[in-house]
Amino acid sequence: MLIGIDLGTSACKAIAVGAAGEVVAKESRSYPMTNLRQGWAEQDPADWWAATDDAVRALVARLPQGGREVTGIGLCGQMHGLTALDAADAPLRRAILWNDQRSAPQCDWITERAGGLDGLLRMTQNRMLPGFTGGKIVWMREHEPELYGRTAHILNPKDYLRLRMTGDRVTDVSDASGTGLFHVARRTWSDELLGLLGIDRALLPDAVESTEPTGTLLPELAGCWHVPAGTRVYGGGGDAVLQTTAMGLVDPGSVGFTIGTAGIVAGGTSECPAAPDGRVQVSCGNAPGRWHIMGVSLSAGGAFQWLRDALAPAAGGGVPYERLTELASRVEPGSRGLRFLPYLLGERSPHLAPEATAAWLGLTPMHDLGHMSRSVMEGVLLNLREILEVCTAAGVRSERVVASGGAAVEALWLQTLADVLGRETVTVTGAAEGGAYGAALVAGVGAGRWRDLDEALTAVRVEDTYLPDAEAAAAYDEVFRDHRQLYPRLRAAAAAEPAVSP
Repeated sequence: MLIGIDLGTSACKAIAVGAAGEVVAKESRSYPMTNLRQGWAEQDPADWWAATDDAVRALVARLPQGGREVTGIGLCGQMHGLTALDAADAPLRRAILWNDQRSAPQCDWITERAGGLDGLLRMTQNRMLPGFTGGKIVWMREHEPELYGRTAHILNPKDYLRLRMTGDRVTDVSDASGTGLFHVARRTWSDELLGLLGIDRALLPDAVESTEPTGTLLPELAGCWHVPAGTRVYGGGGDAVLQTTAMGLVDPGSVGFTIGTAGIVAGGTSECPAAPDGRVQVSCGNAPGRWHIMGVSLSAGGAFQWLRDALAPAAGGGVPYERLTELASRVEPGSRGLRFLPYLLGERSPHLAPEATAAWLGLTPMHDLGHMSRSVMEGVLLNLREILEVCTAAGVRSERVVASGGAAVEALWLQTLADVLGRETVTVTGAAEGGAYGAALVAGVGAGRWRDLDEALTAVRVEDTYLPDAEAAAAYDEVFRDHRQLYPRLRAAAAAEPAVSP
């Protein structure tokens, strides 16, 4: 039995996967996010650990042999987060998350220091995005110098769990890729960039391949979790990359749409792009000789969650997702002219715009909650279609569309995605479990359950197929033509707006 742990943005999911790749049991525990200012997003690592510990205990209690059958654990987690630790491995502050936008000025400085975008791409294959860890490190050095001076180690979120589980400070190459400090083509830290930025390499963990063992559970923890002493923990991966791997998308030809808190359009390749242009993110894949190309929207399912939470005070505690989805299902494609731009946290792709904000356009008295719910869903998916165009231009082939993520459990989201793309869309085994399933698979490869990642992915099979409705697809082609013009026009209008006198 293999355990996959996914430290997401809103919850930690733990799943148990059997010998044939089947999901035997699963548990999830949530935790809050702190938003002290517009564009800031933080979480307490203590909340991560409490949720993980509780979820794993509950999961193991449900297994047929009570945990004695566990042979390995794989880790997955939200990427780019800055978890700063002191010399005793205690967190110095709340972790700064992937969707935090505060470090945009520092990212500009890093790019300039690297000799411009071309120089940065040569050293890392990626643009330094505000969500990446590199900008956060420089921000902390500038704005919290006392805490930075006490910082002995910097880990990504899932690797803080690894530290608590094994005592080892290690990351994997896919998660390291999202720091913006990693030479993705060479699968190693970019010493050249670190030197230019004055960041001590000793602050960063060693990076291993996703299937490599990184330590064993501490004896006391193994006893508390009722799993065998010496249970190995494997490298795992960043959630965006492992989610794509879990969908079976490690080779060219297929594209994955992940609709979680964020939205991801991604595909696999056997070659690192030779001349990246910075419009997409390039990461090491979850096996040697594999790479991953993706575009990320910062608000996807998170926009739908925002709508639910915004209604909570007026609805005496909130409107269930199921109710919002049911209301949306009654509305015709196009939401009767109501459009939504989902840039609640700024945006990374298709527009690199940390300052962007969300908007409804075309709102009239004829629109109700159903129209608003559907327009949010459509705005998210139309944005992902625009990202697909960027990824296609970067070399991602999309003969096959596979969907996953939290929204993949809702038929309306999946049917609307098929209609928006005008393409057959499928879900696959383990898609709803996302990165946790991928973490279990790579742990299984490391533990010898499967010979390699390709053999492990034979467990991934098509479950459901959604065919586009011709009439709806034609309607969405018209809507998409309008959608892609909205942000550029609003940005131009904002730029032309005269300053207001005090």
